[in-house]
Amino acid sequence: MEEDKEVERKYKETIQEIEKRMKEGRLKPGDRLPSIRQLSKELQCSVNTVIKAYDELEKMHRIYSVPKSGYFMVGSNQSKSPSSLEKIDFSAAGPDLSQMPYRDFQHCMNQAIERYKEEMFHYSEPLGLASLRKQLSKQLQDVQVFAPPERICVVSGSQQALDLLLSIPFPNGKEEICTEQPTHPSFIQSLTNRKLLVHGIERTKNGIDWNYLEKIFQEKDTKLFYTVSRFQNPTGYSYTNDEKKKIVELAQKYDVYIIEDDYMGDLDTTRKADPMYAYDPSGRVIYTKSFSKVLLPGLRLGVAVLPEALLDSFANAKFAADVHTPVITQGALEIYLQSGMYQAHIEKLRQQYKHKGILLRDAYEKYLPKEASFTSGDSGFYSTIELPKRIKGKQLVDYLFHKYVLVQDAATMYLPTYRQENRIRLSVSQVNDKNIPIGIEKISQAIQELLVKKW
Repeated sequence: MEEDKEVERKYKETIQEIEKRMKEGRLKPGDRLPSIRQLSKELQCSVNTVIKAYDELEKMHRIYSVPKSGYFMVGSNQSKSPSSLEKIDFSAAGPDLSQMPYRDFQHCMNQAIERYKEEMFHYSEPLGLASLRKQLSKQLQDVQVFAPPERICVVSGSQQALDLLLSIPFPNGKEEICTEQPTHPSFIQSLTNRKLLVHGIERTKNGIDWNYLEKIFQEKDTKLFYTVSRFQNPTGYSYTNDEKKKIVELAQKYDVYIIEDDYMGDLDTTRKADPMYAYDPSGRVIYTKSFSKVLLPGLRLGVAVLPEALLDSFANAKFAADVHTPVITQGALEIYLQSGMYQAHIEKLRQQYKHKGILLRDAYEKYLPKEASFTSGDSGFYSTIELPKRIKGKQLVDYLFHKYVLVQDAATMYLPTYRQENRIRLSVSQVNDKNIPIGIEKISQAIQELLVKKW
């Protein structure tokens, strides 16, 4: 009996020691924890005690294990001010590591192995598992996308869908592309690699220039218009429902297709906001979304909802690219959606990112000098700062690096013809709430220092 109490005491002390190191900043998100044997020697306890402590912390989603590599920090829930040497990373645009459902998805993976063990040894359908496509058809209804499973395609991340769509002919027989400026660099890369003729249209806080958009649709050989309708990367802007309707009407009038990339749509807390797809009875809007920003980016899972006229050519292009998306990850996503875990996870993320967005805007309004302006959206996931013309984004990135603040130069998010070099992109998705105003204050100070610096 006394021996059991001693084991329990050592086990609790081990957990307390690890949590203490997290609180003090000795263990940070992404850090590798000491090996089981190393920690048992350090704390003078048994290997089993450390294993039990690590298992408990993993169940609490404080740490996660990687086979043959060890245990790693998911994230610290402690709110603390950064030390003078601690980096504040606004450049990372992935999901909050502390909120990723590692353990839940692991359970889904294990179940998927059992459910699809035979299918894993055979090639699957290029457009995805039939059972997953049925589940996605139900799940997409939550975001006002009503489509039968037959028109839903499972892809290896929405970027694959975009790249494949650029490569195949469309029923309108046109060749040129129209895209928002700025936009995310992976789409820019696809356009560049394929040497397509592209027309850009600037997206501002006032929306887009409707006359210019209509001119592009009417006078150019416009195959499609690419848009991120909600929480655009990098600006964070979202279209209103009226703006979405107007874009759809113009596309229908001039025989232009729309690729609506709604990969951030799940984070929208405005329940009356609809995707463009909801206003398109003609099948002219191609709807794509990714699970990268809300689940585990490394899974590379995305969805495309296509008109019937494109299904065969898209399936052929998908087969040529990678035959099909891995069955095991498809099966795990199906189980994750089916179980209700996804919906619960999304509800939590919506509130978290909205709160971060409020903190970010408050910090901009409090600290940003009048010579600079900002863009942002309700999610707080993406925003940009437009700098005074004499300061280039790359220059500020390098200057802030030495102040332990990381931001991204937005120049790569423009087509060469439309390039703007005085903007930076920020994401607060992985920044501790308390560090958001501290980081923005440091950015503001850096801008002011560069303005008075003699060249």
